[in-house]
Order: sequence, then C-alpha cells, then structure tokens
Amino acid sequence: MKTKWITLALVLSCTIAFAQHDHAGHDQAKAQTTAATFKDAKLGNAYTLYLKLKDALVASNADEAKKAAGELQKSLKGVKGSADALAATTKLASTNALDEQRQIFSTVSNEMSTLVKGGQLSTGALYLEYCPMANGNEGAFWLSNEKQIKNPYFGDKMLKCGSVKETIQ
Repeated sequence: MKTKWITLALVLSCTIAFAQHDHAGHDQAKAQTTAATFKDAKLGNAYTLYLKLKDALVASNADEAKKAAGELQKSLKGVKGSADALAATTKLASTNALDEQRQIFSTVSNEMSTLVKGGQLSTGALYLEYCPMANGNEGAFWLSNEKQIKNPYFGDKMLKCGSVKETIQ
C-alpha cells in the first residue's frame, strides 16, 4: 500500500513539473512575439492579411495562400501608395501553383516592406527576415511579427533557413 502512495505521489509530482515547464515555454513564446499595430488601421489590416498569406506559404498550403492573397488584395485597395503591392498580390491570387506563389510572394513582401516602413507603428515591432536561398539562390525577404524564422519560401523543407535583417519599430 505504501508503494502505491509513493508511486502516486511521484506521478503527480512529474505531472506538475511538466505542466510548469509547459507554461514557462508559452510565456517565452509570447515574449518573442511582438504584436504590431499601426496608426493607419487600413495598413494594419493589410499587414495582418499579409501575415495570413505568409503563414499559408509556411504551411505549403497553396489553396489557403490563394485565398489569403485574395483577402489581402481587397484590403490593399484602401491603403495609400499600395498600387505595386496590389498588382503583385493580384498576380499571386490568380495562381494555384505553390512554387509560383512563393516566387511572387517575394515581390509582395518587398512592396509590403515599403508600405510598413512608410507607415507608423503605434505599438510593437516587425522583423524583416531574409533567406539567401529563396528564388533560386537570389534571396528574398519577408515580414514577421516574431524573430523566430519560419521560412515561407521553403516551408517544412527548410523551415528555419534565414535570418532577421532588420527590426522595424
């Protein structure tokens, strides 16, 4: 009987220890992600939809990327100076091929980078990230809310390929 109580106590202790460890990991992940908000709500909405597009490409989901590009396309119509970003997003929204989407995403990212650098952040920070191997080793940038690299140009094949090149505040 004594052995059963000791075993039960040990199992409960381990469970509590792992639960505490898990919570610590969540707090650390929150600290790395800095939610950015813009003074221009339309630009903020477009940036949020850009992140949705990026995440679809990270997940290698061409259908979701096409859908997210369509949403981004609509939101860019209300953003000042977004004609080039709108054109690239329109092109991305018209293709189902993941490789082609990723190639066009490079242009979308460059244009979004110009827009967010020209816009004013109210809070938070953004990260301009770079993969030297994207687009046939030409390299390509993307924007992110977190320092942790999640490469939209290769997805699971090379998820962590890249580095933070600039912090936009």
